[in-house]
Amino acid sequence: MTRGDGRTRGPSLDSEILTIEEVAAYLRLTPQTIYKWAQEKRIPAAKLGKEWRFRKSIVDQWLDEQILGGESGFERVKRER
Repeated sequence: MTRGDGRTRGPSLDSEILTIEEVAAYLRLTPQTIYKWAQEKRIPAAKLGKEWRFRKSIVDQWLDEQILGGESGFERVKRER
């Protein structure tokens, strides 16, 4: 997508692709934790060559599911949605 001045705009946040370090910063966890979770398929990720990549919108959806899951204590919030 281009802006009026001819420069291209960055990707929207919903389709933004994140690295392990960016996901770790976003979730306020260590990169080692995110790496381990990606290997264990505990967090949605794609391995492209030797690198893990994450789509921010999917991480957000996954986080909502974690927060609203049965073990989180937020079942009432889920029922009210």
